[in-house]
Amino acid sequence: MSENKTVEILLIEDSDQDAELAIRALEKSNVANEIVRLKNGEEALDFIFGKGDYEHRSVMNQPKVVLLDLKMPKVDGLEVLKEIRANEATSKLPVVILTSSKEERDVIKSYELGVNSYIVKPVDFKRFTQAVSEIGLYWVLLNQKP
Repeated sequence: MSENKTVEILLIEDSDQDAELAIRALEKSNVANEIVRLKNGEEALDFIFGKGDYEHRSVMNQPKVVLLDLKMPKVDGLEVLKEIRANEATSKLPVVILTSSKEERDVIKSYELGVNSYIVKPVDFKRFTQAVSEIGLYWVLLNQKP
């Protein structure tokens, strides 16, 4: 990917299996031309804020939506969400939590921090791919950003 190519979906997911399924579902439904997958919250923050390996990326070129897992190594999803919302340049960036956590405290904390949507990953393969396709369709093609 070129440093400043428009990213439509930023997928932050530590599970290779879940990431592969999500990317396949998005590609099959033709909702995104450019998907970037990152494996942990630290890498995600570097990408979003143009630091570390991504220091040459324009931070003005943000994705249309961030699909964010909660339980990740290095920096968890809630901390990533908190950092995104705390920065004026990224505060309105659409963030969808896509996680296996059904814990009420995770749902409540995510909304307190300003998540746009909280979706529990369906365990069933068909339902998972359908859910990801619908998320992509809505956030990439239908949603209007400010």
